[in-house]
Amino acid sequence: MSATVLSNSDHATASTAPSGRVLIAIILGLWFVLAFWLGANGTFVTPRGTPPLPILIGVLTPITVFIGAFVISRAFRALVLAADLPLIASTHAWRFVGFGFLGFYALGILPGYFAWPAALGDMAIALTAPWIARALLERPKFAASKIFVAWNLFGILDFVVAVGMGAITPLIFPSLAPAGPTPLAYLPLVLIPTYGVPMFIILHLTALLQARQQR
Repeated sequence: MSATVLSNSDHATASTAPSGRVLIAIILGLWFVLAFWLGANGTFVTPRGTPPLPILIGVLTPITVFIGAFVISRAFRALVLAADLPLIASTHAWRFVGFGFLGFYALGILPGYFAWPAALGDMAIALTAPWIARALLERPKFAASKIFVAWNLFGILDFVVAVGMGAITPLIFPSLAPAGPTPLAYLPLVLIPTYGVPMFIILHLTALLQARQQR
């Protein structure tokens, strides 16, 4: 009887998985369109020398919604805890585009106090992502290891440091701030803090929640 119950449960999970993926794809698409539209309308632009509160709100709102949905919704919690960890880990390889921050720094578009920590942190996560994904495929219990937890925490810390440096340094050292509003408030760069950063943080949180469950 227990085998029958487990079989039915597995079948239900398998049948709902595609619908869950479709829902996630729709949410990500709508989120991207909203971030693009707000960026195109100058919503995230603030005067020089003032805290970039609109950008910080753009970073924190999706993360807050994710945490709230995980706590409140049982269905969403089940979807998060069933997410494909190797796929999540391998997705972080895309963060190698953070190397482009150094190019923007060389062109004088982004300040060094933001470009260097953001670029180096992203590249460190991107270079190790394939190794982490392979370890998860070969040893599923690797998800409960201290290495995996530390890797995800470092990935979040990278964003905290980069965003913090970008937001706080101009207020403490106004002379280091760009001549006008931060270039990260305009398209296409505004999609980095309002879409890319919170999305990757949510992926890290998903991995940490699964690691907690396994441990």
